Amino acid sequence: MKINTLPALLTVLGLTAGLSGCNSAMQAYKKGVRHYDAGEYNLALTQFEKASKGNIDPARLNYYMAESYRQSNRFAEAAPFYQKAIDAKTTEPNAHLYYGYALKSEGRYPDALAQLQQFVTDAPKTTAKATLDKAQREVETLKAINLIAQNKSLITLKNMGGLNSAGAEFAPVVKGDELVFTASRKETQYKNNGQQMLGLYKTKLPSTDETGATTAAGAPEKFSTNIFQGDVNEGTPAFSKDGKTMVFARGNNGKRKGGLDVDLYLSRLGEGNAWSQPIRLPISDSTAWDGSPAFSGDSKTLYFASNRAGGAGGIDLYRTSIDASGRFSRPVNMGRDINTPGDEMFPYVGPDAKLYFASDGHPGLGKLDVFVATRSGGVTRVENMGQPINSPADDFGLIYVDPTKGYLASNRTGGKGDDDIYFFREGPETDTTTTIVEKNTPGAPKTVRYFLAGTVSSNDTPVTPLDSARVRILDDATGEPIAEATTGQAGTFGKYPLQEGKDYTVLAERKGYLTRREPFTMQGKSIPQIFLTKPQTDTTFNVALLLDKGTLNKTFVLENIYYDFDKFNIRPDAAEELDKLVTIMKDNPTLKIELGSHTDAQGTDSYNNKLSQNRAQSAVDYIISKGIDTSRITAKGYGETQLVVKNAKNDEEHQRNRRTEFKILAI
Repeated sequence: MKINTLPALLTVLGLTAGLSGCNSAMQAYKKGVRHYDAGEYNLALTQFEKASKGNIDPARLNYYMAESYRQSNRFAEAAPFYQKAIDAKTTEPNAHLYYGYALKSEGRYPDALAQLQQFVTDAPKTTAKATLDKAQREVETLKAINLIAQNKSLITLKNMGGLNSAGAEFAPVVKGDELVFTASRKETQYKNNGQQMLGLYKTKLPSTDETGATTAAGAPEKFSTNIFQGDVNEGTPAFSKDGKTMVFARGNNGKRKGGLDVDLYLSRLGEGNAWSQPIRLPISDSTAWDGSPAFSGDSKTLYFASNRAGGAGGIDLYRTSIDASGRFSRPVNMGRDINTPGDEMFPYVGPDAKLYFASDGHPGLGKLDVFVATRSGGVTRVENMGQPINSPADDFGLIYVDPTKGYLASNRTGGKGDDDIYFFREGPETDTTTTIVEKNTPGAPKTVRYFLAGTVSSNDTPVTPLDSARVRILDDATGEPIAEATTGQAGTFGKYPLQEGKDYTVLAERKGYLTRREPFTMQGKSIPQIFLTKPQTDTTFNVALLLDKGTLNKTFVLENIYYDFDKFNIRPDAAEELDKLVTIMKDNPTLKIELGSHTDAQGTDSYNNKLSQNRAQSAVDYIISKGIDTSRITAKGYGETQLVVKNAKNDEEHQRNRRTEFKILAI
């Protein structure tokens, strides 16, 4: 085609430029996605900003930008991009959830409540239980936010301006006459948030007179040349009582997404006041994030935060004991009264022996709030420390230097940069540079009476209530029943009083049915005082027990019994499920079963028969090892002779065929 006119030539040139712009935007978008998938959120944002100049799907692009800010803990910057993604009809199920959190961090409580309520209403069935639980708790918190905001203390708060910078300073801890802290001051940049890598620094502890005024601290310097690795994040130190042992967190070199390479390290003070080369503590979980350690007052217990498997959700607090030889015991989760579906971090044992920590799961004003936990009579109570310690932003890392003074970190508005270190002092205002809030005098403590009730029904379709079922509620600590009942025509029982902090088991049995037990814990179920409006509140929890008919030759599929490829040894996740079958057999002492293993059709008949028999026998051997008599259980390998999905075409269908079942032989 021959072009011989100027208008035509300009048209072609304009079209070419347009196509070039589209290609450039798409290339930037793809680069941004690659950075995002690698956890390099700051680099991703640079590319997404370029992509926004082109014709890229606004719902997807803005959601990526919002998530990049959120994942690098910049919630305020994330909020407008969540709004744009929602306006563009994003289909991301968590958009309203994260937008709600972002709005709360800005103190926009009514708007945050509306977003979280919409998430709870529209949440798909596949939503993780911990995620939904956290959102529902947040809805209740936002409904009562005015009550929480009334919790105020007479405290002055001052930004340590000479110590803070445009980067991050946090996790202050006192060692002798020095303030040791974590700061983003290394030369290497962290690709997650664009700040410099974190390191440990120290400065002379500022002195404070009786008016609350502080003298300037010395210029910060490296804490130790032996504990200063330039290409990783290092921080949140904890010192033993004698000051000769330090535990800190190290990791985030950018090679693993999600911070899963953060572990706890130990260093000891040697000759010449030099700290030894750090060694990784064996209590660290290589598949998890472990950080913010803290010693107890006697240094015999180490507390730390971790998102390892088996917790309440998010990041939980754990504790480990230290023996006379310096060995650490297996870490123990600190329970559902402390840990929530959200994050619990930065533990600290104060001079009053109380546990202080930061959380975004307990009822609070913003993202991370500071809480104090006390335990009395076997019951742990968690209390928000109120304003001005807490704000709509992140407030965390609180420590005391004496009973009325201390430090904490916050990224609240009015600071010098990201996280700043603040000095606080209990008492009235003494100068014009401090923040003061009037004391809110609490009334008499309000009480709650807790009860348990429930129903017993047959596990049929449709579910039908069962009368004449015997129900026992057992105290797990003693094994003794605290209540016994027989269900009426509607299959109901209760209500019976419970105690805070205790664990229970509800046991239901009826002739012709398999006995069933359900665990029930009061941990984490106590209603926070801030939510109570009456002198006494009664609340009842309901449990629903479904009993299976004890029909001969009836088959039950054991869920989540998986084996490694071409193996028949019992994996830990399979052992957990088999333990449930052990419980069923102990609760039904006349029950005899056949345990059958099935394969898919991808191997030869003889191979599959042998493999399934070995798998069935290994499961039976495990159950017998738990105290079940060999005469009550037999192993049977079915190979591929009883396929649930014939002509399976994908791995999901093959997995349905690879199942483990038990069949009732006698009862």
